[in-house]
Amino acid sequence: MDDVNRTETGNEETGRWKNFNSWIKYYFNYECYMTFLNGCYSCEWQAQQKKKARRPLCCCSLRERLFYPWLIMSFCLSVLLFFTWIETSNEFNGFDWVVFLGTGVWFFWSIVLLSFLGILAAYTTLLLVLGFLLCWEKQQLYLHWYHKILVLIMIPFFLFLLWILLTFWKDRWLTIGLSLQVFSPYIHLSSISVMVLLSWPVAFYLIHLEGEARMRRYQITSNERRRNTCCSMLTKLRALQVAIGVPFFLILLCLYVVPFGTYSPCLQEKEKLAPKPTFFGHRGAPMLGPENTIMSFEKAVEYGAHGLESDVRISFDGVPFLMHDYDLTRTTNIKEVLPNASSRHPSLFQWSFLTTLNAGKWFSDAWIKPFFRMKPLSEADKERARNQKIAKLTDLLAIAQKEKKLVIFDLESPPSKHPSRLSYIHLVVRVILDSKIEQHLIAWLPGSEREYIKSKAPGFQHVGTFYTLEELAEENITRINVDYKRLYYNGLREYKAANISINLYIVNEPWLFSLVWCHSIQSVTTDNIEVLNGMTHPYYFMTPNFYLFLWIFMDILSAVFIVSIFHFHWNLCCFLFYPTEASSASLQNEVLEIMGTPAPFPERERETASSKAVIPEVVNETTAPTMHPTNDVGQPVPTEPAFEPIQAPISEANREATLQTVLPILEANEPAVPSVEKPPPET
Repeated sequence: MDDVNRTETGNEETGRWKNFNSWIKYYFNYECYMTFLNGCYSCEWQAQQKKKARRPLCCCSLRERLFYPWLIMSFCLSVLLFFTWIETSNEFNGFDWVVFLGTGVWFFWSIVLLSFLGILAAYTTLLLVLGFLLCWEKQQLYLHWYHKILVLIMIPFFLFLLWILLTFWKDRWLTIGLSLQVFSPYIHLSSISVMVLLSWPVAFYLIHLEGEARMRRYQITSNERRRNTCCSMLTKLRALQVAIGVPFFLILLCLYVVPFGTYSPCLQEKEKLAPKPTFFGHRGAPMLGPENTIMSFEKAVEYGAHGLESDVRISFDGVPFLMHDYDLTRTTNIKEVLPNASSRHPSLFQWSFLTTLNAGKWFSDAWIKPFFRMKPLSEADKERARNQKIAKLTDLLAIAQKEKKLVIFDLESPPSKHPSRLSYIHLVVRVILDSKIEQHLIAWLPGSEREYIKSKAPGFQHVGTFYTLEELAEENITRINVDYKRLYYNGLREYKAANISINLYIVNEPWLFSLVWCHSIQSVTTDNIEVLNGMTHPYYFMTPNFYLFLWIFMDILSAVFIVSIFHFHWNLCCFLFYPTEASSASLQNEVLEIMGTPAPFPERERETASSKAVIPEVVNETTAPTMHPTNDVGQPVPTEPAFEPIQAPISEANREATLQTVLPILEANEPAVPSVEKPPPET
């Protein structure tokens, strides 16, 4: 009984699976696929034909051909801007701060712009892919006017963004060059893999065009009336082959021959790799604590900072304190305490008022964090951050003296009508000397009144910016602090040759820190000290021998794949266009139905094959007529039917094609068969 129930259950499950399979075949078929393509591209959701249409090489109207370059242009611009913005991720926090200065609202504007550019790039890519698939299926292209309007709107928007980058952020393009230095070996090897994937459609089109060209050439010899038209089409076919094949093989040859990855500084022997760069905490550790506060500097020391970086301003009563922004809105609660004065310059407040402001709640309690990749704080750190106040310069010097850390800072001049407008440098030097900090721990960055500094504090380490070697020698400066994008110019090789210690700011991304490490830079200023301190080796590092092995291996493997793909398509094309007598007609029809190509049998071969399959051997004119036996009256005597070969059944489509071919032959050969006259009856 259990076996019977189990059998019935199995039969029921099998029936359900069959019903489910038939449901899949009903809804997800070629008709559904073509409807989806045309619906997304042309907004026409009507059911499409089940078989590929036989259309000419260019299956779109003149209007579509004129608009398609604009679509390609919008695709290129969107991908370029999207790639540029991804590579400048190290500048996202600076971009958010610039937008905050203009709008007064702190938000991840860089991530919003990145998402928007990604959506536009995906949109234009989807349109190109849909157009390619429709061309593959030999469908007529018609881009809906909704898409055309959006594409035409995107082009001026992209050009406007490019104008902004070229006008205000010219140095952002240097970041792309630096990223290419890091990723060039991997881009080289990945490009070879991409060429292998592209070889499938390239081989399909090249060999299909070759088959079409041979068929056109055969028609030229068999049909003189269409010679001019076929010659013109043959020229177009050859031009398409050249336009598709030559760029493909030239790019492939360059990837095979030129080792682009050898220009990467991360391609070197392990023995030649320099020590890991040291860190200057940019405003402390701003991802772990509120910037320019005691908590932030202590967190930087905890994670192994070699030096501490900050921004110094002078209060109205002459107290140097730490603040970066031009107002107190972002990093304090001044809007709650004194809303009307929130936009005033920080140096216009008395220190007694500044000490009353909270400098940590914006960091711990805000729903928008200062950094997008910032990790959640523990409850203890949140409570500690809530109690932070604006720090004085003497607080920073005390931490540096205790932990033996270098101190480097930007000194901003006070605004006009400030009491210390002309003496702020002397004031700061006096505060530093009064703190009793060791003078060699001060990395003096401001470029004004260096002679006064050397006379008052000869132990200070003077730090220059992007000075020439002659200027550095005149000022006796052995350390420079420059933007990391300056690394693009020969890797600052001349400064390293002159034994100048280099510090780069601001380096937050691991790939950028890896590049700095491979360039043998001594130190960096960073916000992301927690992540960079945990790196034990540079990312994307590779030895030359290993890269050479991967390069040769990828060349050989890709060549084998590409040759195999072309060989497969060539055999398939020969099978379709030049079938043998042993080829199965049913198999050919199935393959032709899949490929969407009508049976391209030449007329002469089709006539020959049909005549051999249907027409018996024609009697020659010199053959003697057959004499039929007669009886005594002269009437013909019926005889046994002659043996006829049994032929295979022919389908209706083949029968009609055969009759169309055979009838003209029978009419042409009819006079060649002599008629047998009936003898007169005997009397």
